[in-house]
Amino acid sequence: MTDRASQAEINSATAYQEFFVPALFQQWAPQVAAAAQIQPGHRVLDIGCGTGVLAREAASRAGSAGTVSGLDPSAGMLAVAERLAPEIEWRQGAAESLPYADDSFQAVVSQFGLMFFADRRQAVREMLRVLSPEGRLAVAVWDSLNNTPAYSAAVELLDRVAGQRAADALRAPFTLGDRNELAALFAGVGLTSLNITTRHGRAHFPSIRSMVEADLRGWLPVMGVFLDEDVIAQILKEGEHALSPYVTAQGKVTFDSPAHIVTGKKSS
Repeated sequence: MTDRASQAEINSATAYQEFFVPALFQQWAPQVAAAAQIQPGHRVLDIGCGTGVLAREAASRAGSAGTVSGLDPSAGMLAVAERLAPEIEWRQGAAESLPYADDSFQAVVSQFGLMFFADRRQAVREMLRVLSPEGRLAVAVWDSLNNTPAYSAAVELLDRVAGQRAADALRAPFTLGDRNELAALFAGVGLTSLNITTRHGRAHFPSIRSMVEADLRGWLPVMGVFLDEDVIAQILKEGEHALSPYVTAQGKVTFDSPAHIVTGKKSS
């Protein structure tokens, strides 16, 4: 995968792994894997795998008798994922056209990727196509921006200082936060036992600066937004005030970061 990725892509993915995975994503991987009821020997597919935090959790549960595949459109993300877990099969591809046969996997999972798929409905259909009849689907998406006030404050800051395009890049992860819209997305596609649960996670960053830099240098470049250094400096300066309500006595940043987990089975 490294051969397919530019150094800029690898740098962005490395920043994503270094900053966001421990702060936001790591805590959710065991919950999504548990929701998918991954067992030893299972064949598992992680769609929109990023740098592979959920795929690695799935591999620990499936064991040596199972197999785990991770698929993502980003060569940079996959290069980092392969470096961290070379034993997992990593493939570049789109969620809307999965390069796998029907009924291939006993568990299909996706953690915070569905919001970014070009055709979400088609992606859900593809998830069910490759899921075996006895298999289980588990998909996590972030709750709404209104229920994640620290990021709401960060979006307002970016909108004011860097403009709408940068702010929209930070809004994007929260676009499936409405439970009714989420249920409608999964309705009528051949899914039974549909269930949506909202769980209340906590984000943890070492400081305001580390949180803001993670967004500006890690997330925005992944979304194709690159800011000038003077703009970054201004956002970092103003961020100290905008995000001060979320700073602990130890100087760390922590705040509510809820998510929805969708589960279901394939209709027979």
